[in-house]
Amino acid sequence: MRKYLIYLVNIILLSLIFIIITACSNNNDAAVKTIVNYINALSNKDTVQIANLSCSAWEKDALAEVDSLTAVGSTVENLSCTVTGQEGNDVYISCTGHLALDYNGEAQQIDLSTRTYIARQDGGEWRMCGYH
Repeated sequence: MRKYLIYLVNIILLSLIFIIITACSNNNDAAVKTIVNYINALSNKDTVQIANLSCSAWEKDALAEVDSLTAVGSTVENLSCTVTGQEGNDVYISCTGHLALDYNGEAQQIDLSTRTYIARQDGGEWRMCGYH
């Protein structure tokens, strides 16, 4: 009987660990998806989507970023993002790839790997809250 009880407790503990790991992974996946969507909305100059994906403290800066791209063509190239850390409510996300910009035939790139994006739950949703 005792072996059975120990076996049952171990199964329950392993199940709880699996549930916790899965929940954290899904949470991080949602944060990464928000940043990917933000970068794509930035490239598309979609001010509505940018505002929806930004936390309230970042929204003004996000719209300024869109404004800075209005005169250029832009595409997202080779975008890949992953969680690199977490501190309190902030999830840090690093990306590779770049925004390819075209201004009257002059090509430029913004290297996305130079920024660490900050995702945070705001209003019950993951939002982009800046970068450093």
